[in-house]
Amino acid sequence: VQLQASGGGLVQPGGSLRLSCTASGSIASIDAVGWYRQAPGKQRELVAHITSGGSTLYTDPVKGRFTISRDNAKNTVYLQMNSLKPEDTAVYYCNANLKQYRNSYYYRDYWGQGTQVTVPA
Repeated sequence: VQLQASGGGLVQPGGSLRLSCTASGSIASIDAVGWYRQAPGKQRELVAHITSGGSTLYTDPVKGRFTISRDNAKNTVYLQMNSLKPEDTAVYYCNANLKQYRNSYYYRDYWGQGTQVTVPA
């Protein structure tokens, strides 16, 4: 089982990026997913979260600019980031609670490898 985060890059202030978090391997489904970010010298913080039912929450600095969504058929969760600011610069990680089966169903947390987002001042 693997969780792959992708879509980061260098973007000018005011620009947009869409991050993807895709689960692959032997999984039944993706439950809740969170996007986190960690800027240099700072702690990792939760940016956005989506439940299996599609309920979402956002940290205040990104409200109105970021949108988290999911495509269950593709086992993928997205983070659409608009109106990007230099303070959004960080490595972005996804964390997913995956439903798996081995004799019975169980849930396990996975982290993606991180994708760099850079918004120059």
